[in-house]
Amino acid sequence: MNASSAGSSSIRRVGHKGAADLVEGNTIPSFERAVEIGVDMVEFDVLRLRDGAPGLPAERRSPLVIAHDWHDAASRPALTLGDALDAFTRPPLDRVEIDCDLKLRGREDELVRALQERELVDRAMVSTMYVESLERIAILEPRLRLGWTYPLVTRPWDRKPLAAPAVLTALELMRRRFPAHARRRAPEIGASAIWVFHRVASPRLAEVARDLGIELIAWTVDDAESVARLRDIGVTGIVSNDPRLLQQRSG
Repeated sequence: MNASSAGSSSIRRVGHKGAADLVEGNTIPSFERAVEIGVDMVEFDVLRLRDGAPGLPAERRSPLVIAHDWHDAASRPALTLGDALDAFTRPPLDRVEIDCDLKLRGREDELVRALQERELVDRAMVSTMYVESLERIAILEPRLRLGWTYPLVTRPWDRKPLAAPAVLTALELMRRRFPAHARRRAPEIGASAIWVFHRVASPRLAEVARDLGIELIAWTVDDAESVARLRDIGVTGIVSNDPRLLQQRSG
C-alpha cells in the first residue's frame, strides 16, 4: 500500500501499541480499542525474552513476545507473537494493517515465518532501527514492506531533564542532516517507509520522502498541537498512544 491509499484520512493513522494511553499497550484489548477508534494500522513491539538469545538452538528459545522491553515482558503474562498475529486474522482486527516494530536482531526468520504462515505479509510492515535486520528480511520475504526507524535509540534520552541541552542540539543536527542521508540511504535499504522521531521530522524530510515515493511516519505524538504541526509539514503517517487525536478534521 502506498501513502495515498492509507485509510480515508490524509494521513495514515497508527495506534502505538494499540491505544496505549487508553488500554494497556501491546495487548489484544488495546489493539481492539485502536480499531474501534478507527486507525489504519496498529503498531506493536516484537521482542525476545531474556532467555531467548539467538545463539540458542531453536528448540531452547522462548517464543517471541509482544512487549516494549524486558521489564514490560516480565510484568505481565506474555502475549506471544503467534497469539497476537492470530488475533489479527479474526474480527475486528482483520480489517487493519499491522506494523511489527522489531526490537531485536537475530530472529528475523521467525517473524517472517509467522507472518507467512498466517498469510499476513500483504497487510504487514516490519519497522526497526537495525538496518541489518531490514536487509535480512528483504532476502527472506521480498514482498514484505520495510520501515526504517530513525534515529537508533536504546534509552529514553528525550525524557531526562539534565540531558535536555545536549538532546536539543542533537535533534537540530538530525533535522538538518538526516534528509540528505535519507535520500541516499533509504533506496539502498529498500525502505517503503521512514519511521522518524517526530521532533526530527521537517518539511525537507517530507520532500525527500515524496521524491522517493515512500511514506514518512512520525512517532510518537500525543498532543494535538504536534499532530497539527506534522500535518502541515507533510508527513504521511502519525503514530499516537491516543488515536483519537488522529481523527480526520475538516478544513
